Amino acid sequence: MCSIHGKEYSYLEMDENDMEPPAREAWRLMAEMMFNDANQDRFHEACAAAEVSPPQFKGLMSLDPGNPVPMSVLARAWRCDASWVTGIVDALEQRGYVVRRTHPTDRRIKVVQLTEAGELAKGKAMEVMFDPPPAITELTLKEQKALRDLIRKVRRVADQDFTPPHP
Repeated sequence: MCSIHGKEYSYLEMDENDMEPPAREAWRLMAEMMFNDANQDRFHEACAAAEVSPPQFKGLMSLDPGNPVPMSVLARAWRCDASWVTGIVDALEQRGYVVRRTHPTDRRIKVVQLTEAGELAKGKAMEVMFDPPPAITELTLKEQKALRDLIRKVRRVADQDFTPPHP
């Protein structure tokens, strides 16, 4: 057994060339790629494409066309105070990207809905975010498909483990 940041790993999980267990290394490598400067730049380029700040971009990403979301649900999903959500929604509303309405069955609840302009802005941002970087496009087609298939498998398990906040 070896211990990394208090978590115990079996040496059976590792071969002689491994410096750390494969699952941990894979996760670390993905995290390093997601938080590197190039991806941070891409994130800010996506914000610029939609003409929004990073928190507003998160707001756009949290909304789907035709699916109004209560502001309290957004606050729980974003793990922030309701006043922070209000500020983000205010800014998106000023741009015409969302509308805020009263819930149809409970007048105490405010819901946020993406507008057509918001869908277009989100689409522009997603074009930038989802344009694959050279690290992916330089792989062979076979390698790209293998990577995609492995990530799909990881995503399915992650989605099963995820419990969305409830209103």
